[in-house]
Amino acid sequence: MPSLSLKPSHKPIKNYYEALDRYGKLGIVHEGAVLSAFQQLLESCGRQFDWTLEQQFAIKRSQKQPIRIDGALVDIYRLPRAYWEAKDSKDDLKKEVQKKFAVGYPKDNIIFQQPDRAILYQDGKLVMDVDITKEQELVDVVRQFFEYRAPAIAQWEKAAEEFGDRVKDHATALLELIRTQEKTNKKFIDAFAAFMQLCRQSINPNLAESAVEEMLIQHLLTERIFRSVFNNPDFAQRNIIAVEIEKVINALTSKHFSRAHFLSSLDRFYGAIEETAATIDDFSQKQDFLNTVYEKFFQGFSTKVADTHGIVYTPQPIVNFMVKSVEEILQREFGKSLVDKGVHILDPFVGTGNFIMRVMREIAEIQKSALPHSMSMSCIAMR
Repeated sequence: MPSLSLKPSHKPIKNYYEALDRYGKLGIVHEGAVLSAFQQLLESCGRQFDWTLEQQFAIKRSQKQPIRIDGALVDIYRLPRAYWEAKDSKDDLKKEVQKKFAVGYPKDNIIFQQPDRAILYQDGKLVMDVDITKEQELVDVVRQFFEYRAPAIAQWEKAAEEFGDRVKDHATALLELIRTQEKTNKKFIDAFAAFMQLCRQSINPNLAESAVEEMLIQHLLTERIFRSVFNNPDFAQRNIIAVEIEKVINALTSKHFSRAHFLSSLDRFYGAIEETAATIDDFSQKQDFLNTVYEKFFQGFSTKVADTHGIVYTPQPIVNFMVKSVEEILQREFGKSLVDKGVHILDPFVGTGNFIMRVMREIAEIQKSALPHSMSMSCIAMR
């Protein structure tokens, strides 16, 4: 289990007490100011795990306004690992904790903190209630906070670590199988040639066979995720490109190849993805999680081929920049906005939906009422 490197003598701890001392000398005691000291401590510790502290983190509730927690530490998969709620010294912390739980605050790894006290709940149980004016007690509660792993998270971490290389091995084995069948399996040869022609007509007349092989491999490795995590059992029948890819794969499996058997050693990994995604209620957060999974494990074993032919996952920060840039260019060059009627948005290669989802968010941020007419555009879905 990862451990947090933190001692009373370390700079983040010293900085915390120094900040509180400055506030005290100025007579500043309200929550909005004093919480920044603990916030900086959490941010510093979070960097050791590559976690980001998101302030005013929203947790959705059925038919109610979302809960806004002072902060949540999220990992690279956008999974919340820990929650933080701050109070000032005048609050009765025990009473505040019960109030928060009564309205639906999570009980899995959440710390309630005021300048002189911290209460930590993990797995629904009170595990620590300490005086954090004492340096060692502050260190102990922060370490317990960061080092805890909920069962589902622990399972996911183990699966991700164990199966990273195995996914690459499966991709390589699939490529070898495809290239063998291209020489010996007439049914596959004909199906592959027909799909190759379709791709060249639809995507790029100069598209190489290696790029189409990469498409088949990525589809084989990710189809279960798209189907199960998004609760879309008919995905492969309703997505026009997926239908064509399935025809080629059916030809591939017509001789001595079982998809289920080939992927069976990845079952626990797929299961971990599915179970972890099921813990995320917010659809946007679920998509962020799957985008990172896709980027980390399924983007492709042959990145040079993927980059050359445009078959590649685009990281979220780049997507954000591109969408913002389009809005800026529209305004500067045409006096238009993404929200204006007559501005048509086409996404010919939807993939994981990164671009179209980000465009929808941009439109909602500019003018929410414009979403219905803006998103009734033609969208050619293509994985």
